[in-house]
Amino acid sequence: MQNISNINRLINGFKKQNKRTVWNYLAKLAKDPSIYSERLSAVGPHFTDRELYLYIDHYNLVLVCLDNCAYADELADEEMFKDELPLYFTECSHRTSPVWLLTETLKLIRKKLEENNLIFRLRGVLLSESHFLNADDMRPLWEEKDITVIDSLKNMSDQIIPVSPNENLMHGALAMKALRDLVKRQGQTSEEADAEFQRMLNEFLSDMSGKEKADTGKEEKPEEEEDEEVLSDEEDTSVDDDELLIDLPSGVIEQNASISVKVQILPPLANPRAELDRLVGCTDIKSRLDELLSLTRYNKRLREAFPQAKQHEVSLHSIFFGRPGTGKTTVCKIFGSLLHEAGALSKGHVVVANRGTFIGTLWGDEERSVRQVLEIARGGVLMIDEAYLLNGKHEHDPGKLVVQLLMEVLADEAQRDLAVVLCGYKEPMLQLLDSNPGLPSRFPNRFEFKDFSVDDLLEISRRRVDEYQYHFTPQAWQKYRDVLTQAYQVRDPQSWGNARFVANQLERIYIRHAQRCTNGKPVTDKQLLTLTPADIVSAEMPRPKPHIGF
Repeated sequence: MQNISNINRLINGFKKQNKRTVWNYLAKLAKDPSIYSERLSAVGPHFTDRELYLYIDHYNLVLVCLDNCAYADELADEEMFKDELPLYFTECSHRTSPVWLLTETLKLIRKKLEENNLIFRLRGVLLSESHFLNADDMRPLWEEKDITVIDSLKNMSDQIIPVSPNENLMHGALAMKALRDLVKRQGQTSEEADAEFQRMLNEFLSDMSGKEKADTGKEEKPEEEEDEEVLSDEEDTSVDDDELLIDLPSGVIEQNASISVKVQILPPLANPRAELDRLVGCTDIKSRLDELLSLTRYNKRLREAFPQAKQHEVSLHSIFFGRPGTGKTTVCKIFGSLLHEAGALSKGHVVVANRGTFIGTLWGDEERSVRQVLEIARGGVLMIDEAYLLNGKHEHDPGKLVVQLLMEVLADEAQRDLAVVLCGYKEPMLQLLDSNPGLPSRFPNRFEFKDFSVDDLLEISRRRVDEYQYHFTPQAWQKYRDVLTQAYQVRDPQSWGNARFVANQLERIYIRHAQRCTNGKPVTDKQLLTLTPADIVSAEMPRPKPHIGF
């Protein structure tokens, strides 16, 4: 007998999602070989103009509807008045309930399945940009209809939802594909279409029958010995690892026969748009990225529609100005993934380098290093941290050669599948740009990362604490606010760590909390996750750094 948690895991996985986790969950399903997924451009008669996604395993069928309505606030109502369909209301308009439309479509699918003796558990999922004001009141009713509703999603049109590759088709995929085709032809089914459906259905039933015979006589695995690839009902299906798995190089640079260095390689994100939306602050950065991405997508569309038309000049190479801890590396990772989704980069990974990556000990080391780093970064982003250090004081500083080599490579039209991002403090970065006449034109995109405000840092603190399921008592939160505010007021602009300061401060609080819980009188389980005023330590402010000599 199959474990119930395995039978229901697909549907239960969707039940656990929220607006912050659902995009990563959909991306993870596309990589699960036991689940078949497919995009449906239209399913009649109710969804002729909506985008839907179909997910199935041996036991479950889930239909996901993207509700790109762009409404701000709506009141949901699932009750029918006389012969009128249920309506959702805004201040100035109304529309037919998308939950009702989804429910009716599931009824149609269930009927087709039952006609062919196919038994699946069905679930509908509505992903909506609208904010349903009475969502909490409606959820019990939606649950009765086997519908999961996730509302208040942003920028849905920018989300790219991957689906199963053809080689991952599982048992039942052919039948579901035939069902999809039959439903799409509702009202115009031909004898030929029916015959094709029956043929594919027979293959499916035969396949399933063979599968059941093969399973007969097998000793059932104890629950604790089930395959690790199978997620149980109790597992948290919100994706912790939101990175795409792609083939990446080792990241080792051979400067010469005796010296090698390793660069950090950051894999692309599965849902960079959601990660960008979650960033605290950075409003101007988000707006500027949207502008650049819009032009990139437009160029791609123009190239596909009119191959001979002149394209707009779009340079991906950028400058990130900002102090430590302002999110430059995080945004750079999102930047690469967004460019990959837009079709501008083939991989979207990020290679993090600095002066030490390129400067060797022998003549020619710099050229070898630059060529190798660029090869590793091909298809993604090359991020050079503290790039101003390449602008050495001396005329023959090898860093200047690295800059010149980069300029030569970026001038090559064949190097289109690459974005270079130079990062560092604003003033020395401006001096770097002034040091080479060709640099400003090669790096037209300028993004300035400003220090976080106290409110931003408090929000970052709250999110970091939530990751560990801690919570402050009101008194502890007030004490933490006071410590952070005081540290912010006396900060040294050159050494202030922004989000890094918050991370370090919280680590010290966690250590104090752990000591209090283990060295004093016994505490309850609840107290293990409760931060009190006794856990809040004063801030350790770093000494001012000497002024950078540029």
